[in-house]
Amino acid sequence: MIKNSRMAKIAMFLLILIVFSSAASATMNVAVITDPTGQDPNGCAAGSQSFASNMFQSTFIFSQEHKMALLSGGEGTSDVRVAAIITALTQLQSNGTPEQVVSVAQNFEGIRLMAVNPTKGIAVGGDFQVYVVTVDSSSTIKIQPASGGVVSVPAGTRGAIIHLRNSEGNPKAGTADRVRLQTAMNIGKMIRDGYPATTIVSEAFGEVARDSGENHGGGAINLISGVTTGDMFTPEQLNDVGYEMDQPYSKVSSTGWSVGFPEANNYQVSPVDGSQLTTIYAYEALGNAITVSGDHPSVSVYGSDKKGLSEATSDVVSASVLRNGYDPIQIAKSINRAIDSGTIIGVEHVDTSDLNVKENIKAVGVYYTAAANGRTAPIWNLPIDSQVFDVLGNIQTIIGILLILLALFRSTLIKSFFRRR
Repeated sequence: MIKNSRMAKIAMFLLILIVFSSAASATMNVAVITDPTGQDPNGCAAGSQSFASNMFQSTFIFSQEHKMALLSGGEGTSDVRVAAIITALTQLQSNGTPEQVVSVAQNFEGIRLMAVNPTKGIAVGGDFQVYVVTVDSSSTIKIQPASGGVVSVPAGTRGAIIHLRNSEGNPKAGTADRVRLQTAMNIGKMIRDGYPATTIVSEAFGEVARDSGENHGGGAINLISGVTTGDMFTPEQLNDVGYEMDQPYSKVSSTGWSVGFPEANNYQVSPVDGSQLTTIYAYEALGNAITVSGDHPSVSVYGSDKKGLSEATSDVVSASVLRNGYDPIQIAKSINRAIDSGTIIGVEHVDTSDLNVKENIKAVGVYYTAAANGRTAPIWNLPIDSQVFDVLGNIQTIIGILLILLALFRSTLIKSFFRRR
């Protein structure tokens, strides 16, 4: 829920980023609606990526209360973009439609805003070059170019809007117009053929990354289920680029073990059972992260950013759900068994209180506590107090010192012994 106090915090956060970082701007914004009734848990999704750095500034802002995502970009300055975003959020808080929310962008030079709500449609306003995709009840696809002003996919319509331009310095500069059209055409075909919005957004990320070079995440959101990629692909450091969405992200086995790159380069098969590993590309990982289903829930991981942890946890949780349904006790047991077997490493055991299970939207949140002191596994839960081992360790240390002293002064001690006899 976005309230006035939160809007002030967002404004302050963005202003701090402006002070300490270089300007960032999403060059691809995409929003897709495949179920305008809002019933399909994967029926509406959106996201942003770019060749530019600091993509966490331009991914999206999401209002759970209004089920609306606001994406930003453009070639205007960062301070102007902040002002545009805050003005748009005011419209959103007043229950504005997507068209009303983005229309404020026309008052800010060089700024683009895109807003999407599952049942109210998609709109883009300000400075943009987009294709508007609609698919009617007879499965007829319409693709229309638009630039500047405000354009939209009306409420109750299956459709999409994609914006794309090339960043300065991108080696594939000049490809944006062609790739924008080609991606819009493929989006239209996928909507017509019944693919969910989350999959379509994922495929759009991959196509744009490969063909236009605008390939740094960014991230995406499933608006109906309210799950996002979080910081999976955003840059770890200020003034750096995010993860390249057309590059390998992790390797996963059929039994649930996984490892992220670059560590994945060291593995050809699972070290747990020798099963083959499948390479998952970043745009595919994005789709997996925001797509929910009965036997493959959306799994969000918190408390540790260790590479591969999210994928391993997702596989373990999905296997548990397939066997036992959305039972927190069974899910916790499955995760803890995976920790004990080394399938999941670097975190402590979990309890049901560490899980946020939402069966109605097929989502599971796992709140980990990272293992202390760089350990890969939790401390053993033994029936003997750990202080006993500290005492034993101290005793062993003393005995070791005595043995060393005996070795060093052996001849002296022996002579002293015989003299006393």
